[in-house]
Amino acid sequence: MSIDKLDTRVRQEQIAQAAMNLINTTGMKGLSIAKVAKRVGIVPSAIYRHFESKDQMIDAVLNLIFDRLMDNVLKTCMATFDPFDRLKLILTRHIRLILDNHAIPRIIFSEEVYSGNTHRKAKLNRKIGRYLIKISEIIQQGQHENHIRKDVDPETISVMFLGIIHPAAILWHISDEAFDVAKHAEKAWRIFKESLSTA
Repeated sequence: MSIDKLDTRVRQEQIAQAAMNLINTTGMKGLSIAKVAKRVGIVPSAIYRHFESKDQMIDAVLNLIFDRLMDNVLKTCMATFDPFDRLKLILTRHIRLILDNHAIPRIIFSEEVYSGNTHRKAKLNRKIGRYLIKISEIIQQGQHENHIRKDVDPETISVMFLGIIHPAAILWHISDEAFDVAKHAEKAWRIFKESLSTA
């Protein structure tokens, strides 16, 4: 990859991260090209070298979130082979991503992000689907190795796994972060693991 392409990718990620941080403090209505440019430390016209519109910038924010989720899965699968260790580490990293980027629930659950944009909604559905497929594959691996019960459907369990995180993220968000999402995840994980383990 050329240095120019690398620099472009890095700058686009900086812009997307700045947009996400801005959404956290001002909400979707406060997102603007000018405000993002100020946070990055560039002039607004420089944003247009990377994104044609605010809409494209929102797409970049969603891409950034899901790229990091999938990167967490990849790093986890390289770090350990045990299916339960993998699931626990992915869970921990998913929660950490949310805690480090408070805007994620505001973006993922915002009607403003998807209203009138069927393409974006479909794209998000595909991204979540890919994430669930990876979780399902880990569960299938655990079944093959006799760590995880074989009488459970991997696809259903992958959605239940996601269910440990997202309702808790909503409660954390609407309670102004009073709800302890990490503590909830730890307790829910123990129940989740015990219900699936063959041991």
